[in-house]
Amino acid sequence: MVDTAPQTNKKNGMARSARRYSREIATQVLYAWLVGQNDLASLDAQIMDNQNYANADRAFLKALLHGAVEQADELRNIFSPFIDRELHILSPVEHAILLVGCYELKNRLDVPYRVVINEAVEIAKLYGGSDGFRYINGVLDKVAGVIRQSESTPPASTPSTTQ
Repeated sequence: MVDTAPQTNKKNGMARSARRYSREIATQVLYAWLVGQNDLASLDAQIMDNQNYANADRAFLKALLHGAVEQADELRNIFSPFIDRELHILSPVEHAILLVGCYELKNRLDVPYRVVINEAVEIAKLYGGSDGFRYINGVLDKVAGVIRQSESTPPASTPSTTQ
């Protein structure tokens, strides 16, 4: 059974949910995958070795990791139009965060797009470069505008009737 009680992050004092731990672990393992080109079986072993594995939502973690790896090319095609550099120049940390974020935006419609973006930004603040979180925010916001158009576009206002 997964402990779903939020844990406090020592760095910023904010509570971390089981899903946050899942996103962090998925990002770390995807980073290793991008840098080391490991296969999925070795990635699964890395998950279980992670010190925060017991705090994670394991089913969510597995879905994030396997989905991001299996759909990596498609996810890259989704976010590539919104990055300002070639994919091979993109930081592996940012690349991993974008894979997780795009996977969630595309496949986890139960998670509001604002939550997906916020979680990605918070992870970028922890693991990315000094301004990486701004970059992640900008790219995923544009991706959400395409993938979650109905959710991210405010409803058209109804014309008022005057008499």
